[in-house]
Amino acid sequence: MKWLVGRKLPLTWAAVLLLWIKTFIVYLANFHIDTENTLQNWILWMNPLSFLLFVLGLGQFWKKTENQMTYVVAISLILSLLLYANVVFYRFFNDYLTLPLLFQTNNFGDLGNSAWEEFQWYDFFIFTDVLLLFLIVKRKPSFISFQPFSTISRRAYFYVAASLLCLNLGLAETERPQLLTRTFDREALVKNIGIYYYDIYDILLQSKSSAQRALADSSELSDIENYIHANYAKPSDKWFGIAQRKNVIVISMESMQNFVINHKVNGQEITPFLNRLIKNSLYFDNFYHQTGQGKTSDSEFLLENSLYPLGRGAVFFTNSGNTYYSMAKKLKNSGYYTAAMHANNKSFWNRDIMYPALGYDRFYSADDYHITPENVINWGLKDIPFFDQSAKFLEELPNPFYAKLITLTNHHPFYYSPEDQKISEFTSNDGTVNRYFVTARYTDEAVERFLEKLKKNGLYDRSIIVLYGDHYGISQNHNEAMSQYLGREITPLEAVKLQKVPCIIHIPGMKKGMTIHEVAGQIDLRPTILHLLGIETKHDIQFGHDLLSRDHPDFVAFRDGSLVTDHYVYTRNQCYEQESGKLLDRQVCSRFSKTAQTELSYSDRIIYGDLLRFYKDK
Repeated sequence: MKWLVGRKLPLTWAAVLLLWIKTFIVYLANFHIDTENTLQNWILWMNPLSFLLFVLGLGQFWKKTENQMTYVVAISLILSLLLYANVVFYRFFNDYLTLPLLFQTNNFGDLGNSAWEEFQWYDFFIFTDVLLLFLIVKRKPSFISFQPFSTISRRAYFYVAASLLCLNLGLAETERPQLLTRTFDREALVKNIGIYYYDIYDILLQSKSSAQRALADSSELSDIENYIHANYAKPSDKWFGIAQRKNVIVISMESMQNFVINHKVNGQEITPFLNRLIKNSLYFDNFYHQTGQGKTSDSEFLLENSLYPLGRGAVFFTNSGNTYYSMAKKLKNSGYYTAAMHANNKSFWNRDIMYPALGYDRFYSADDYHITPENVINWGLKDIPFFDQSAKFLEELPNPFYAKLITLTNHHPFYYSPEDQKISEFTSNDGTVNRYFVTARYTDEAVERFLEKLKKNGLYDRSIIVLYGDHYGISQNHNEAMSQYLGREITPLEAVKLQKVPCIIHIPGMKKGMTIHEVAGQIDLRPTILHLLGIETKHDIQFGHDLLSRDHPDFVAFRDGSLVTDHYVYTRNQCYEQESGKLLDRQVCSRFSKTAQTELSYSDRIIYGDLLRFYKDK
């Protein structure tokens, strides 16, 4: 080519080179993508290249040189913004953006401090290549060519780009068979096809899911029903109906992880009240959150429907118009009044739309609470005034009722008011982790005060009280500080175990508690609660099992394809022995992995196809 002879680098190639280098640096420095062998290194290194060649090469079809230059700079800026958005999102959620999340714009205004906490001063350097390109275009240095490619050169250019794409896909399929069918594993997708192709693939998946509902019919539900009914866990005679006609009060504890239970920081108990409560309650110490990108809303979806949340976006947004047979709806049909209480913007996570679809009679949102500058911190109303005001609302509800209360204070970035600090912060270089213990302690006290109020107004002895953590609070981006607190390295196996959240069920009259060690998850809450109330779920479409049933399997699946059983943990395509942490042959976990994939796939089909509209409640 002519530019080789004259030793001038075309502007397009310069832009490709700069973005290629930057993307690879972000892979390693911000996404912390690990590779296990030389082939994975090569795939990770080359996967941005073909996309960048394609998209920046399109500028060669502009006839005017000025338009070509504007195109190259503009595309570089757009791709840099997309890359940076993923960086900020990854810092908090340890995940990558998906198209459904980008449409959740009414959540953005409420992110506040949580989003700001993730911005760093050195993020400016992510855009240095765009600034450099802009200066090159303005000053037009002699080592850069601004002339368009010839027809032959352009054709060769796109042949190279296409060849690199085919090579990338071929190597990726060799390294990770059925890669493009494992849509729940976004890390594997980014590692093998790159962040840019991943975004395009995500758009295609969204288009496909939108079409699923229109094409779905009732026959698709038959196989799913057969699978669910074949795996039904018969309720225990001892526990079935033990809380019949009791009120149900469910407390979703924001970001509460199980490692704080019965543990201390600086010699001080983190959750002294919860530690006492489990002594006369059912406590499940191997209970996991199973949320995806919808976080708290996903935990609600799991609780209500015993279906898995989606792998992309939040069901509360993407499928709020579906038909659901939720726990709220089931209880409503059994004579219960149903209410949700959350002192946040009613449209956050689309709750004002989703709650009616789930069958709630009443939603107490921020509009119903007395909120002042003095009783607000971080995301909204502090937990203690929230519970104080909610207790009064509960007194007014018809009996029996089902009420779900969602706390707020123990939320990233875990800011707190000085007067609410009951224990000292942890001492590490990570402020997020340090503050977490203080806000967790505050929530513990708020729950204690709330239950005392229930005793005074007579609701305590007439209600079954369920407390559970909604999702993790400390992401894997804080592993160094967590390793310092726990005194052990956070390996992939330990990272999975840290996804445990508290699950406590207090039943009126229960004098002696019971700790249940079976592996379980949020998907099991619906059948467990309903069976305690004496409401049968044998014919329901649900993937969870009664936690008190002898038939309950020691198994929990996560949205990314990871899983936990009583003996094994499967994560990041590796199989571990639970107790020893020994790495095993992957085939040992293959049977459980197939079960996880089956259930995730069935659940997705139910949601995307809105298949429950064909279901007749028996």
